[in-house]
Amino acid sequence: MFLIFSISVVIAQPYYKSNQSNKISFYSKAPLEDIHAVNKDATSIIDIATRNVAFKVPIKSFKFENALMQEHFNENYMHSDQYPEGTFAGKIIEYIDLKKDGEYDVTATGKLTIHGVTQNRTIKGKLIIKNKTAIIDCKFDVFLKDHQIKIPKMVVQKIAEKIEVTVHSENFFTEK
Repeated sequence: MFLIFSISVVIAQPYYKSNQSNKISFYSKAPLEDIHAVNKDATSIIDIATRNVAFKVPIKSFKFENALMQEHFNENYMHSDQYPEGTFAGKIIEYIDLKKDGEYDVTATGKLTIHGVTQNRTIKGKLIIKNKTAIIDCKFDVFLKDHQIKIPKMVVQKIAEKIEVTVHSENFFTEK
């Protein structure tokens, strides 16, 4: 995502950045099957001065319990070759000192892009700042129809229309 890299290049003030310290998972509870997948390859950044936050999630990095499920996810539903990343770019709306240790309830408003479709979203979460580390924890729902992800009629009982997404992100303090 362009925003993540442009923030990290042009900001002259400190920021928090993460590589390989994120865990994004999703859960689908449907009548005939529950589906769970985990992605540990996401990247995130928090600009301390502006409170801008951005995530980039490589779709093919979601790992499933079985390989066939992962293949169907990438080829039949997410079309990962065409839409290789999911992104969120937004801003923490609360005015908090992001350099000060503490635990904060926060809300980020921004744009969530999945499957090439961008939606305005407001996501609530917890931000913990401790020892030059910013930890973000949040949980939110994604409706497949909002991102034009179609479920074939023959598997409608196996895939939920609403997916629960859980984010745990550890971002480390960096000074430019």
